Amino acid sequence: MKTVIAILALVVLPTSLWSQLSEEIDTIVVSANQLPSTTRETGRNITIIRPEQIRQMAATSIDEILQFVPGVEVQSRNGFGAQADILMRGSTFAQVLVLVDGMRLNDPLTAHFNGNIPIVNEEIARIEVLRGPAAAMYGPDAVGGLINIVTKTFADKNDEGLNLVGEIGAGSNGQVLGKASLSLRGENLTGNLGFQYNKSKGELIPQLVTDNTTLDPYRNYFDIRTLGGSMAIRLKNNVRLKFRSTYDFRDFSARYFYSGSTVDKSTETTIGSFNVIQLEKLRENSSSDLQIGYKYNTDEFTFSPDFSSTNFHKTHLLNILTNHLWDLNDQFVLKVGGQLDRRSIFSNDRGDHQDMHAGVYATALLKPVENLNITTSLRADYDENYDFEVLPQLNISYLFDAVVLRGSVGRSIRAADYTERYVSNNLAMLTPGRSLGNPALLAESSWSEEMGIDVRVNNKWQLKTTGFLRQSSQLIDYVLTNEAEIGPIGDLQTGADYFFAKNISSVKTMGFEIESIFRQRFGVDNSVSLVTGYTHQKTSNEDGIVSVYIANHAKDLLTISSMIEVDRFRFSIGGLYKNRNARLAQSINSQLESDYWLWNLKVSVDLVEKMSLNVQVQNLFNKDYQNILGAPRPHRWFSGPIGWRL
Repeated sequence: MKTVIAILALVVLPTSLWSQLSEEIDTIVVSANQLPSTTRETGRNITIIRPEQIRQMAATSIDEILQFVPGVEVQSRNGFGAQADILMRGSTFAQVLVLVDGMRLNDPLTAHFNGNIPIVNEEIARIEVLRGPAAAMYGPDAVGGLINIVTKTFADKNDEGLNLVGEIGAGSNGQVLGKASLSLRGENLTGNLGFQYNKSKGELIPQLVTDNTTLDPYRNYFDIRTLGGSMAIRLKNNVRLKFRSTYDFRDFSARYFYSGSTVDKSTETTIGSFNVIQLEKLRENSSSDLQIGYKYNTDEFTFSPDFSSTNFHKTHLLNILTNHLWDLNDQFVLKVGGQLDRRSIFSNDRGDHQDMHAGVYATALLKPVENLNITTSLRADYDENYDFEVLPQLNISYLFDAVVLRGSVGRSIRAADYTERYVSNNLAMLTPGRSLGNPALLAESSWSEEMGIDVRVNNKWQLKTTGFLRQSSQLIDYVLTNEAEIGPIGDLQTGADYFFAKNISSVKTMGFEIESIFRQRFGVDNSVSLVTGYTHQKTSNEDGIVSVYIANHAKDLLTISSMIEVDRFRFSIGGLYKNRNARLAQSINSQLESDYWLWNLKVSVDLVEKMSLNVQVQNLFNKDYQNILGAPRPHRWFSGPIGWRL
């Protein structure tokens, strides 16, 4: 109880890094809402992260940025974006939809790759975090929330002229890091070329000793490279043509990422590309667009070099999206659209499979009376895996001068990915305890409700609170199951137990969020800003089934982000507290503690007008902790890049 009281006290203190208050917070148009709505009009709890905030944060990768957003839980397995699961509102890692410029990024193979966002930080115009369901607008997977990365080229936010920004530096454990972005904005042509690189031999993980086995030390190395380019061309008659192509490479130690076996010496390499072409036609009171996206990914996973254990996977995702919007008058905006996608996999472990998916939807913004905003959406969705589903959504907000009352209700679904359906199905004689896919899995189904209030205390301070509830059925997770109950799936040992993918019924998640946002400016070059957020959430199932991922989220989550700017100096600090269920893996002598604090620090100074020196410290107080049982996070880590803006 003392811990909860202390957390609440921190949250309600005047405290923002994420939002500019006053007029700016009201006039941000949120792309993730599909309709041209400000944050106050959406009826949802939304956070907007801006480019200047991304540059100033004590974070390197997008998942490190997201871990300090109130209500977002990031379960990283290694440092600096090698691999991370994203959870929201007590969801599983597979129940958050990730978009880039409105195009689906979620990986068909496994949601463990959803955090592999192939965008260079300097090309981001904003990150939109929408909490709660959005499946009626975007289709499956948007159960706990949605993250939309909006890039400068597609949002027409590049700086005028030719600009070169970047940084290069070194850090602990042989780390070399750098990034650069070259952007151009002319009268009819906008473009960007970006590169990001982060490599380290990794921290030496000490020798682990159990009762029966001595395990050799190892290094949790990583090598992450992203290269991307985008272009927007303004044609005649208000037509815009936009392109994007991105290459992403990740090679890292994956030891104990997915198992607690004493023979686990896993390494993993993923290589992917993400490509989008968009044609957009703007009219006085309407607009139309056609987008075609193609994602290709390869995954090479080696469980141990001591014996034959390498799995190869290739996945393809072709996504076609078209929309038409009518801004009919001040009281009514309507948008209709359709989506068609094809996903496929070629794998020595999971086999070769392909599926088609289609959806049509309509969403409307109504303002029947002054200050009342009603957004309603309806989607009809078809998939070869789960057949036909209907997804409704209703959001309402009422605006007073300094108060917003909001609420929403909606249905969302999630289909099983290829790992949940087919993992290990193609392998010979599976050893007990292995994960096993289930081709007969049904789609998850959830109804979500929320109510919230936003209060602007003054033009510097805002408070937000939200209560949420989600009732889910047929949730997918791995449950220890005897071979006799599994049936003719895989090559199993008689009488052995396996972690078999199942639909678990009657799961309920409930909780509340509190945020406090504050910003104070002193003159032109001096400011203090801070945001605090606290989320309490609980998940339970009526049958009391013990599974791997359901209820694997934090019970209490506190985030603190602060920045001080004084003349040429900038100080940024991020704090994170998690309270969750403790777990123990005796086989590898590893423990997931019930709670921990994490602090990151960044100090920057402008050396000259266009150049700065940055000193960043991850895990400032050298905490020994894990997000995933068996995968220790890096200890205190220094890096010192020099940045430039020309």
